[in-house]
Amino acid sequence: MTDLGARGIRDGLRRGAQQAGAATPPGRDRAVDALRAAAVLGVVLGHWLVTALVADSGTLRTASPLQHMPWLAPISWLFQTLAVFFLVGGHVATRSHASARARGVPYHSWLTGRLTRLGRPVLAVLGLWTVAASALLLSGAESGTVRTLVKLALSPLWFLVVFAVLTAATPLLARLNPLWPLAVVLHVDLLRFGLGGPAWPGWVNVVAGWLVPYTLGAAWTRGELERPRAGWILLGAGAAATAGLVAWAGYPASMVGVPGEGVSNLDPPTLAAVTFGLAQCGLALLLREPLRRAMRRPATWAVVALVNLSAMTVFLWHQTALMATTATGLLAGRLPGLHTPPDGLGWVGARLLWLPVFTVALTVCWGAFRSFERGRGRRSRVVREHHPSDRGTAAKARHV
Repeated sequence: MTDLGARGIRDGLRRGAQQAGAATPPGRDRAVDALRAAAVLGVVLGHWLVTALVADSGTLRTASPLQHMPWLAPISWLFQTLAVFFLVGGHVATRSHASARARGVPYHSWLTGRLTRLGRPVLAVLGLWTVAASALLLSGAESGTVRTLVKLALSPLWFLVVFAVLTAATPLLARLNPLWPLAVVLHVDLLRFGLGGPAWPGWVNVVAGWLVPYTLGAAWTRGELERPRAGWILLGAGAAATAGLVAWAGYPASMVGVPGEGVSNLDPPTLAAVTFGLAQCGLALLLREPLRRAMRRPATWAVVALVNLSAMTVFLWHQTALMATTATGLLAGRLPGLHTPPDGLGWVGARLLWLPVFTVALTVCWGAFRSFERGRGRRSRVVREHHPSDRGTAAKARHV
């Protein structure tokens, strides 16, 4: 590439970044967008690092490096960022609902607007994987392999179901103290683990566990978490409680599920996952001011804005990108870090080299399916009008 061509690309990127900044309303809290982008990308990277599809005798099975190298558990501490997403979601939803009420927007119109953007990308994923699974079965693919692929591809949907339920209940949750759902999680775990009760009450925590950061987001909207002291209390208390639960109560150190382990901190959420989420939320609150300063840089803000415009597309298709790369790679045989057992540091090094390839595959999925999230025409404009917090994002979509 000539110096002139490279200079032209840099100038184009610079202009795009400046336009994104100019299109953003002055009062928009860019730290909220930065936290949402970090939460989504954390989940994506976490899955790409700890999800292995091992090729054995013509079949694919799931495995995890955490099975063979449990000392890698801190990776799950870095990339299991769902609590931050629910924190931001609760904050944005309660603020948006309050604004809609002030403008006289009916609840059903507000809710339709918020759920439409979640629902469109889901339809695309379900449609493609219905066709793909049918084609694989008709072509004679092993049913266990197809089941593994579909389960991985659709695993992000549980998150959207819970998020949609909490969004619909936002008017009821706007003033709920986070200690109430935290108490529910505590009592459910006491019943399951302390008293040897059945496992099924644990599914109560699927809602109660994520309700804790969601209602923290509502408290943020109410202005109750503005002082740094709140962030430090959540970070310190959450970290101490999590350490105690892992060290003395027998909870797993990994904050994601590990195949073969009797207890998963995430499926359903345990008290340890919730207290860990409290620590994450505390750290997120403490990072707001540094993030606001960082978002003043046009290039940084343009990247964050782009991720936010397609957050659901990235979240829903990242597992498909992983599997598409894995399936294509099989044409060349069993490749290290892609089809081999994740049982050593050699696998970790090879997997890191595959991350750019996964990114390219995800970019292809993003280009093909991002329109489902953004919407088109008059319907899209109406939806955005019901999202005052998203007006800057809608404007940026025309420039980034």
